[in-house]
Amino acid sequence: MNDNLSYQIISPQKLTGRFSILLLLFSLLLYTSCRDEPETKTIEVHASAYNSHPSQTSYRNPSIAAWGDTLKPGMKAIAISRDLLDSGLTHKQQVKISGLEGKYTVLDKMNNRWKKRIDIYMGNNRDSALEWGIKTVKITWEVPDENNNP
Repeated sequence: MNDNLSYQIISPQKLTGRFSILLLLFSLLLYTSCRDEPETKTIEVHASAYNSHPSQTSYRNPSIAAWGDTLKPGMKAIAISRDLLDSGLTHKQQVKISGLEGKYTVLDKMNNRWKKRIDIYMGNNRDSALEWGIKTVKITWEVPDENNNP
C-alpha cells in the first residue's frame, strides 16, 4: 500500500538544535512573564517651596543641603520631613510629584517639627516659591529591592 505518505528522518543534530531553540524561547517567555515590576509607594503630603536663602536654609552656606549636597538653581531637588525616612524615602531617591513634570531627587532634610511634608527647591527665585505656597500633593517612588537596587 502506497498512501503517498512521506516521512522525513531528522538527524539527532537537527533535533537537538531545534530543542535548544525551543528551550531558549520558553526560558525567555518564562523570565519576562515572571519578572516583577518595581514596587512603588505613594503617599499624600503637604508641599511647600524653598530657596537658597540664609533665612530658609543655613546662614553659613545656604546652598549646602542637610546631607552635604550642593544645591544649584535649576536642580529638581526636594527636602523631606524626617518622618518620611521611616516611610522608605532615602537620600538621592528619585520621586515623582503629582502635578509636576519629571522626577525630583531627595537631597535635603527638613526641621524635625515638620511631618508628612516636602519642600520643593526653587533655586533663588523667591517669587516662584511664594507663588507655589503650600499644596497637597502625592509623591511616588520606587521601593528598593532586597539587593538594594532602586
